[in-house]
Formats: sequence, structure tokens, C-alpha cells
Amino acid sequence: MTILATGCAGFIGSNFVHTWLEQTDEPIVNVDKLTYAGNLSNLKTVMNDARHTFVHADLANREVMDELLKVHRPRAIINFAAESHVDRSIHSPIEFLQTNILGTFHLLEAARDYRSTLQTEEASAFRFLHVSTDEVYGSLSPSEPGFDELHRYEPNSPYSASKASSDHLVRAWHHTYGLPTLTTNCSNNYGPFHFPEKLIPLVIHNALSLKPLPIYGDGQQIRDWLYVKDHCEAIMTVLSKGTPGEVYNIGGNQEKTNLEVVKTICAKLDALRPKTNGGSYAEQITFVKDRAGHDRRYAIDASKIKSTLGWTPKEDFASGIEKTIAWYLDHPEWVESVVSGAYKDWVQTQYSERTGS
Repeated sequence: MTILATGCAGFIGSNFVHTWLEQTDEPIVNVDKLTYAGNLSNLKTVMNDARHTFVHADLANREVMDELLKVHRPRAIINFAAESHVDRSIHSPIEFLQTNILGTFHLLEAARDYRSTLQTEEASAFRFLHVSTDEVYGSLSPSEPGFDELHRYEPNSPYSASKASSDHLVRAWHHTYGLPTLTTNCSNNYGPFHFPEKLIPLVIHNALSLKPLPIYGDGQQIRDWLYVKDHCEAIMTVLSKGTPGEVYNIGGNQEKTNLEVVKTICAKLDALRPKTNGGSYAEQITFVKDRAGHDRRYAIDASKIKSTLGWTPKEDFASGIEKTIAWYLDHPEWVESVVSGAYKDWVQTQYSERTGS
């Protein structure tokens, strides 16, 4: 038996490959286009593992995907592939539409055609698991309950709109064509191999580089934080136990303001890697112009996956952020390998216009 997963040279996908191979002997075929956030060094320790097959390809290339499905005959497809950074979607939305909407469409069609070639029992057991985000639900007020699976879709950025569109395609392919789909909507992930444009790795990298720690607006935006390995184990649970056609929200039950997250990181770094001048990394905090259309609060109601599938997160934010910071301190070569000229150009474009520097 084999599974095929897309986008697994990126942050969540590569962590999933590591978690999968740690917990099962079932082979995994990893298909990735290797855009800017796709990084083969994320997979360095498993590239020679006989259970892991890496294929450099675009999931929208039907000829390649059809051949991979024919040769490897997976029992499931897991779709991690996505453009995922809100700020990038504001600057260049077309890439998000192409990958997140059209890419999902082509993968659904490839899966539908492939499943039609399977014997009845195999076709019945086949699953298509689509990994999505809580951002499709929009923004919450401070007093509202967390997003449940029946919450109305209200995407507010090009990124979240493209993911909402892909979610709707997955739902339609289940109801129209009978494709056995599963959809997961997760809260903000953090952990190893996180590309340093996102808040937590950006703050860790900038703090250690003695650079400003940019915080949008007043820093009171609230997110529910989920340690990435917990997310990967939740996906494995949904794949093995989930009911086709259902949606499962995955959260860490750890709501924090952005400012609280940054101050926590600074305090941890003060203890683990003290500055030579005796000061605190918190002195580098810089408030910058807010993101356009910045959602104020996300929160996940993960009671469904707990009650129906028995999954709960193992890490709280305190334990998860300790593991995350320790990983970055132990892997400076990984950070340096991804902080390339292209990344520096992006940071300059993104933040200079907000600070005037």
C-alpha cells in the first residue's frame, strides 16, 4: 500500500513526511513543484529512505500525475500543495488562483480518473484528503466562539479566497462524482522547517540577527496556534478514521495575540541565547503599518475531531514554542540556506514600505 502527497517539500508537508515515516512503514510518494517555499533540505534525512519517493512535478501536469497514479497505485492522495502567505497573495494574487484553485481542480480530476480504474473494494477504500485553513471562515470578534465546521465561509484575502474556492471544489467533487473526499481546516501552524516569512520563524531569525521585529498594527491580532507535528498526526487520524464527505477542523486551543507570541519568543531567547550587551530581544520590537484587510481573530472549535475521531493536540504553546526555538538554534545552516537573495528582496519589498526605511 502507498499514499501520494503533494507539496511535501514545504513546511507542513515535509513535517508530515517525517511524521509518516516515523510512525508507519507504508511508502509515500512526494510530488512537489519546488516553488520558493519548497526546500529539498527539509527532506534531507529521508531522501535515501526506500519508503520515500520524491518527484519534482507540477500537480497540474496531468500527464505526469496520471502516470504516477498508474505506476504507484496509491490508496490515498493528500493535497498539501498551496501558496499560503497572505502578504504574498496581496502582492501577487494570480499565483494563488493558479496553484490553489486550478491545481486542486487538476488533482481532483486526476484522482477521479484514477479511481475509476480501481476494483470495487479498492475504489471504496480510496481517499482524497484536502488540507485547508481556518482563514476561509473570515474573522471573529473577541467574544465569538471558535469556528466550527458549519461556520459560514467569509474569506477576506486573496489567499483565503483561493483556499475557500478549493474547499468548494473538493465538496463538489464528492457530491457530484462520489469521490471519497476529506477536508481539514487547521489553525496557525508553527514548528521546524517553517519558511522565515511567517511570524514565528521571522521573529526568531530577526532577533538572532539583531534586526527589527516587525509587528503589524497594534499587535493585538489573535490566532490559535497549533504545533505542526500535532497537525500531522491529526491528518493521519482523519485519513484512517474520517468519514468521506466530512470536514474536520484542527486547532491547538492556544489563542495568543501576535504581540504575546513575539514577547514569548524574546523571553525564551533571552534565556537560551542572551545578547552580549545584556539587553532583551524585546527591545527590537517595531510596530509597522498594518496589513491590508488584516483579520482580527481566528479560533478553532476542534470538538468534532475530538469527539468523533479521538484526536487532541499533545503540545500547548509553551512546550511547542520551546521545541521550535530549540530546533532553529540547532539548525542555523538550514536558516542560512533559505535566507537567500530572493528572500531578502521579499523582506525589503514587504517591510520597507511599512517602516519608511
